Amino acid sequence: MMRITRIVLLLIATMLVACGAPGEDAEGVVEVAAVESATVVTHPPNIVFIFADDLGIGDTSVYGSEIINTPNIDALAATGIRFTNAYVSHPVCSPSRAGLLTGRYQQRHGWEFNPAGRDVDAGMSIDERTFADEMKAAGYATGMIGKWHLGYQGPYHPLSRGFDEYFGVLAGGSIFIDPTVPGVESMGQVPSTRPPRVGILRGHEPVVVEDYLTDVFTDEAVAFIDRHQHQPFLLYLSHTAPHTPLQATAKYLDRYRHIEDEATRIYAAMVASVDDSVGAIVAKLEEIDQRDNTLIVFSSDNGCAGYIRGACSNAPFAGFKRYHQEGGIRVPLIMNWLDGLPGDAIYEQPVISLDLLATFSALAGRSAVTEDSVNLLPYLLGDQSGAPHEYLYWRAGPTIAIRDARWKLIRYNKSPLTVDDLRADGRLEPPEDGWSNDSPYGQLTLLYDLEHDPGETENLAAEHPGIVKRLESTHALWAKGLSETQILPGLRSTLADIHGQTVQLIF
Repeated sequence: MMRITRIVLLLIATMLVACGAPGEDAEGVVEVAAVESATVVTHPPNIVFIFADDLGIGDTSVYGSEIINTPNIDALAATGIRFTNAYVSHPVCSPSRAGLLTGRYQQRHGWEFNPAGRDVDAGMSIDERTFADEMKAAGYATGMIGKWHLGYQGPYHPLSRGFDEYFGVLAGGSIFIDPTVPGVESMGQVPSTRPPRVGILRGHEPVVVEDYLTDVFTDEAVAFIDRHQHQPFLLYLSHTAPHTPLQATAKYLDRYRHIEDEATRIYAAMVASVDDSVGAIVAKLEEIDQRDNTLIVFSSDNGCAGYIRGACSNAPFAGFKRYHQEGGIRVPLIMNWLDGLPGDAIYEQPVISLDLLATFSALAGRSAVTEDSVNLLPYLLGDQSGAPHEYLYWRAGPTIAIRDARWKLIRYNKSPLTVDDLRADGRLEPPEDGWSNDSPYGQLTLLYDLEHDPGETENLAAEHPGIVKRLESTHALWAKGLSETQILPGLRSTLADIHGQTVQLIF
């Protein structure tokens, strides 16, 4: 009861700030005394969203890893809520982030595929509002640190998308450190300098970064929190780890010297750097007495990649990044707010990264609910029963997927091509205008019972034609509301073997 009382008081304070109520001080801060405590809440809850890049759901100890130890991430789950059916809206980086930032399926506004370097002159639709826009409108200081991957120029830059401050890399990835630095281990050939396209920026200005990039981003995040401790803030810390290139410093490698496999050792060390980042953020919040008053969210943009020599894990799920199997789209998600949410709790209903926009907005006293984003707070607090979503949807060109509470349907294009048709980078050479949405060789239809077979080992499509038809019809109805314009056509594609059938993955 005391916890709920505190939540009500916090939300009242938040709504007063959002409405510009009388009694504000010069900075728009409303003081609300918590009846059950001597503590005075001086501003609405802060939000810190820590986003890993290509982190598999099986790569943290709280989600079952027996290789990688993540004590700081585990501690968030121990005092917060761990989600077991959390999804992203696409199995690769950029479109997943477009859905996340806008709270809308990215196919609604045309950002359906990875830009593959084409985001220098294009970007996510400027007609879309981001969760940073919403929080800024609510009086929050907004900062982003790390990977953007949604456009470069003017209107597409983070400073034009609701963020007051930006430090990071606009492209899909960058080297973490000069591989010739003593103690650094890298997998494969890694350049010693960053080309301008993947350089580090403070705002719009290039900066020179010599230290390990994850540590640099962490230091910037801690500094942002320190600067804005006297006002509500939103921090989006978008790490590039553990995305390729696989690189780590001795500080993290020393924890995993017992791992003989090079790729696995470096990857584990990279995850350790992200875990240390979580610990540094929590320590800073405690130092400034804002730990209890901050919602910390931890997640990943998609599943881990299958092309890094088995170094990572999406266990117990099938598939990897690029796949619409669970391993590509089901991700770790932890929410921790000591003043407002239960601790050591598990939430099992399906949710999606799109829900963060409505949830963050509600915390700030705003009602930015899109047709796709659901405020999760009433569900997490037990004020609303049932599932936040009846269905979740995915699409990448001709590939479609949909799930309800129990069943999941996937349709992939069949392909006559073989591994001999793949380029050296493991991808197919695309047509000049990108891959078509047609299915000239037909499609493989997959139906999985996620309740009894979360590993998607048995295709039940033939046994349940009625369920297949229902899910296909529901997906088709959803697809009618999507944009007919793809800002950038799909260029990236590869082949995969699914139950003995060669299919094409377009991303």
